[in-house]
Amino acid sequence: MSLQEKVMQEMKSAMKAKDAVALESLRAIKSALLLAQTDKGRGATLSEEDEVKMVQRLVKQRKDSAAIYIDQGRQDLAATELSQIAIIEQFLPEQLSEDAVEKVVLATITKVGANGMKDMGKIMGLVSKELAGQADGKTISNIVRKHLS
Repeated sequence: MSLQEKVMQEMKSAMKAKDAVALESLRAIKSALLLAQTDKGRGATLSEEDEVKMVQRLVKQRKDSAAIYIDQGRQDLAATELSQIAIIEQFLPEQLSEDAVEKVVLATITKVGANGMKDMGKIMGLVSKELAGQADGKTISNIVRKHLS
């Protein structure tokens, strides 16, 4: 079942349950999917990798917004963003724990023979590709930085 079909099913359920937050979140995913499909240079369908990247981007946007709202003392708006994150994350592959990400980072550092911050880009690229959709870039970056510095 494609992401678009899953989203449509969940939208029907959210409409029946009159869940406004879920419906708004699902509409955001549907909108992003339609925009990506009609984007210049793309085919009519998206690859699974592109779908995962798009959903990750939606989650990141909401995390950034929630952080801004919290900094400005707007807990009401931050709560909405955080609840949308929980709904959107259902469409991502299961996220790895920091320990699991750290093991992959250490294995990659050993395999490549990295020995300093100058190799961070190389390590980030390899780990990000290996863990596509299973960990966010910020977590990977923090762990790589910790081990290379």
